[in-house]
Amino acid sequence: MNDMTLMDRKVTTGTVKISAREVQVFYGDTHAIKDVDVDIEDNTVTAFIGPSGCGKSTFLRCLNRMNDTIDVCRVKGSIKLDGQDIYDSKVDPVQLRARVGMVFQKPNPFPKSIFDNVAYGPKIHGLARNKTELAEIVEKSLRRAALWEEVKDRLSAPGTGLSGGQQQRLCIARAVATEPEVLLMDEPCSALDPIATAQVEELIDELRQNFSVVIVTHSMQQAARVSQKTAFFHLGHLVEYGETGQIFTNPVDPRTESYITGRIG
Repeated sequence: MNDMTLMDRKVTTGTVKISAREVQVFYGDTHAIKDVDVDIEDNTVTAFIGPSGCGKSTFLRCLNRMNDTIDVCRVKGSIKLDGQDIYDSKVDPVQLRARVGMVFQKPNPFPKSIFDNVAYGPKIHGLARNKTELAEIVEKSLRRAALWEEVKDRLSAPGTGLSGGQQQRLCIARAVATEPEVLLMDEPCSALDPIATAQVEELIDELRQNFSVVIVTHSMQQAARVSQKTAFFHLGHLVEYGETGQIFTNPVDPRTESYITGRIG
């Protein structure tokens, strides 16, 4: 029995992609994130759950320095991507965001063609030497986002003309076009209908073959469906982090249990 447990542990223990230690986030005088320690694994979907305002989106935005864009925001502590401190002064946030892509709550295609939405990142980062290579990247990215078959005959049409679910998959294609190593998703299905949500969830499961995926979700059912690891945030603290099945069926902390069973939140 012990051998089996050890075997299971080997299977579920992946390579650490992002390591965060003693992370604090302040908005002016407000202490939004307090002493967060977490290791996020490669080729794994990690869900951040917790009540509104608990800090899960704030912490997510630390992972690609999106909080840098907010003047009053200060981040302390250490966040390392493959062992390199992403807040080191030598790290270019633009280059970092090519490695750590992001998909937002509401689909936000650029006011450009479907093709140009996906080609934008590869062009900026010089990932294609010519038009043929660029077209290959666009096709590969749209295929990864399970959108190619639906749009291949209208790549010059505006991305804003797609349905909500298609727009979100276009944003996912845009995010993966720079070949990121990590994909951050901030409530990517909250503006979508159930059918589009199911399509995006299926896609998330496929994407983890190539990326480390971190998803903030207000839906515990979604976290249970798509993630292998779950982190529960409450009042700026990371209360509990572990295998998704364990967090949902046998949480260690009473606050986690209260949230899962609907007593807080």
